[in-house]
Amino acid sequence: MSDLLPLLDGAVERGDLLVSSCDNISALLAGTNSPVAEAAVRELITVGEWGELNDRFFKTLVFGTGGLRGRTIGSIVTVAEAGDGGPLERPEHPCVGTATMNFYNVGRAIRGMIAYVKKYLASEGIDRKPSFAFAHDTRHFSRDFAEFCAKVCVELGCDAYLYEGARATPQLSFLIRELRLDAGVVLTASHNPAHDNGFKAYFNEGAQLVEPHASGVLEEFEGVTQEAYEPLPEAEQGTLTVLGAEADRRYMDKLKTLLLRPDLLENGGAKVVFANIHGTGGHISVPLLRELGFETLTVEAQDGGDGRFPTVASPNPENAPALAMGIDLAEKENAEIVIGTDPDCDRMGVAVRNDRGEMQLLTGNQIGSLMAWYRTKTMFDLGILNDSNRGHACLVKTFVTTELQTAIAEKYGVNMVDTLTGFKFIADKLMKYEQGIPADKYEGNYRDLSEAETRKLRLEYSRFFIFGGEESYGYLGADFVRDKDANMAAVMFAEVAAYAKSEGMSIAGLLDEIYKEFGFYLEQGKSMVMEGAEGAAQIKALNDSYSNTPPSAVDGVAVSRVRDFAKEEFEDSEGDAIPNAGMLLVELEDGRSFAVRPSGTEPKIKFYLFGKDEPAEDLEASKQKVREGIESLWAALEADAKTRMA
Repeated sequence: MSDLLPLLDGAVERGDLLVSSCDNISALLAGTNSPVAEAAVRELITVGEWGELNDRFFKTLVFGTGGLRGRTIGSIVTVAEAGDGGPLERPEHPCVGTATMNFYNVGRAIRGMIAYVKKYLASEGIDRKPSFAFAHDTRHFSRDFAEFCAKVCVELGCDAYLYEGARATPQLSFLIRELRLDAGVVLTASHNPAHDNGFKAYFNEGAQLVEPHASGVLEEFEGVTQEAYEPLPEAEQGTLTVLGAEADRRYMDKLKTLLLRPDLLENGGAKVVFANIHGTGGHISVPLLRELGFETLTVEAQDGGDGRFPTVASPNPENAPALAMGIDLAEKENAEIVIGTDPDCDRMGVAVRNDRGEMQLLTGNQIGSLMAWYRTKTMFDLGILNDSNRGHACLVKTFVTTELQTAIAEKYGVNMVDTLTGFKFIADKLMKYEQGIPADKYEGNYRDLSEAETRKLRLEYSRFFIFGGEESYGYLGADFVRDKDANMAAVMFAEVAAYAKSEGMSIAGLLDEIYKEFGFYLEQGKSMVMEGAEGAAQIKALNDSYSNTPPSAVDGVAVSRVRDFAKEEFEDSEGDAIPNAGMLLVELEDGRSFAVRPSGTEPKIKFYLFGKDEPAEDLEASKQKVREGIESLWAALEADAKTRMA
């Protein structure tokens, strides 16, 4: 190590290496016990790959909207990391760095969580071993990291529950609530590229970390600087429980309770193609859809778990190419729906056959609006909701999700609650609604009650959550899971399909009927990707520019309102304070609007564009007008962003 210091100092003096990178390299090499780390750093220094070193060390990982995420395979794989190679063409060892996903950072993260949970239990007067659950997707190193975390937990005096194989992220949320566990982790980077992995952290409500737990865990995480730790004596260690088919069955049976009108499936549901995209979705969704009566075909080439995601450029069902193989199979087999899920099965994309017989991709806003409309309408049709209790019912969405759902809520007289981006904020609302029920109004534990029982309690004493979601293809229809759930979404959307079929309509036709009633709404998501240390600085500079000098006019139209969530204080429709966040919402006088924010999980700055039109007799003309307005808005925003960056 000592012979490397002059080389690092020289690189800093020349401007090749960031000061933060130099400091972080020194900190990691001082804290790790892995010979691979020093060998990899030495190799990159020797060949002068300062850009790669900056990308790996310019920062330390912090908890964002999805926990920790970073590269687990570098842009350059060193000889030391490649080793003897691993399964599916991956390196033997993960990417060395303080800004990357490796055993050093994963170990610090789980030990930070363990320390925080132990302190939390002590503060609550609870004297027992902490309990953790672990799940993982099919990414490179995901199983290795999950087994490692479980081992650390056991050796440090915690009971650990680990699935026998890859499982969906929402299934871990369900498990934490079902078994009353203290915390959990999913080793996943969700829909990110194949070279990434992540550490998605959950607390005892089954939701991702929110305050004060997020800051508490982060403080403990930052306090762990050494990779080595001393296991407790064997008598003080915890136990490891491996979970399999029985745990899957309990989750599947609970998902079945989402059906509002099982009668729609009596004559068979729609013909569905399921695209697993090499992840975890097919493990639950496919057998469940078949049990419910849907003829379900799968894209065989994508059925198996494969962290390379070899059949797609990106394993993100938001992107049309990810569903291409599913659509091809649907055309061949004349299926009505294609459902695709991302590697950890918390996001669901859909294509449907329209009235022209063509397969049509739906956006996340359209998918969510169909389910929000159907579930709200059907609950009123069934008498679950009525004039006397509608004031206790609500839809929940993020600020950057379509206002069509707000219009639906207004029509049915239920509340619409907007949250910041990140499903943990929706989950926080669900916790509030659960805790709003007086404890003396039911016996036993809330989590043991049926959906009908909890719904009755929430409608009488608190708030009943009808449906929630975000434009980025995440949806939730019940509170027994506290994260977006693509397995749940598959069940709910399949019921919408069965309803449309019972009415003699396609899903696309049903969506047009909704537009005729509420007006046409269109949204587009755009982003600018800026990777590595330089990219992070560019993203921050651009976001700061919008906050410091917001536009007064865009695309020749005056700005009517600007909401800066970084600088201003806002409350939601329930009077709860909205945390500060780096997001700007801008409304134009002609009804168009846009939002801009840095991604919490990927190296990009994201733009959200919104357009709408009043109900019109000529729906196609209305659609064209709104589309042109959105296109013009993006052209103006893109030009403005380039000017700001220059």
